[in-house]
Amino acid sequence: MRIASKHVTAVLVAGVLAACLPGCAAGTSGASGSSSAGAGSNSSAGASGTPRLSGAITVFAAASLKSTFTKLASDFEAKNPGTNITLNFAGSSDLVTQITQGAPADVFASADTKNMAKLADAKLLDGTAKNFATNVLQIAVPPSNPASITTFADLAKPGVKVVVCASQVPCGAAADTVEKAAGVTLSPVSEESSVTDVLGKVTSGEADAGLVYVTDIKSAGAKVKGIPFDQSGEAVNTYPIATVGSSRNKELADAFIAMVAGAEGRKTLSEAGFGAP
Repeated sequence: MRIASKHVTAVLVAGVLAACLPGCAAGTSGASGSSSAGAGSNSSAGASGTPRLSGAITVFAAASLKSTFTKLASDFEAKNPGTNITLNFAGSSDLVTQITQGAPADVFASADTKNMAKLADAKLLDGTAKNFATNVLQIAVPPSNPASITTFADLAKPGVKVVVCASQVPCGAAADTVEKAAGVTLSPVSEESSVTDVLGKVTSGEADAGLVYVTDIKSAGAKVKGIPFDQSGEAVNTYPIATVGSSRNKELADAFIAMVAGAEGRKTLSEAGFGAP
């Protein structure tokens, strides 16, 4: 009887094991599947959990970039909630002076490579500057063109009140170059520290003409009339942009620069009249 009992017990155990094995295998497979799903979930979360840009930066930019950079900064902030961009516009040489004297800037965009080189030589940049646009001069006159300006040589006629940028400012250096190319010596009634100041003299009626960038004339709309001249091609200004070495938010500064130098920035700059670098 004991032998029979053992035999029955063995049979029962074998039956239970046989019934359990498929379930156990399924359970193991299920656990593996659950683990795999968990890994996929973590990967997805990692991809979507990329740290977002945040914080604030101050951008020092040439006066001729005012309209385009105001738009680009606004677009950047809209696409990156939690970020803030403060803009400071002035003549490039003035901005360089401010930065070398310790003004808190994160990004510098110059209207020429010469002023950017000053910061590079002083070891005040983080990395290498990127060229992102070009610009050329054009003659700006009031809509009625009271002095009847049609050529660059007309700017040197007696009695014509001409305003230009100071030589240390990119637009002033460009004016010096086209003067030499044209063989014409100008006698300006004033030399301004930025191209926007020159434009202001023309729009206010204080000057008969001024040498500004083609982009400034385009942004001024009906306030002025632009007169192109052949020698403008002798002085093409290249615009570089870079992160300032003392920046406390280089990640955000680099991201803004990438936008300016990228497709979106190029489109905005092109619409404003800037050429490609």
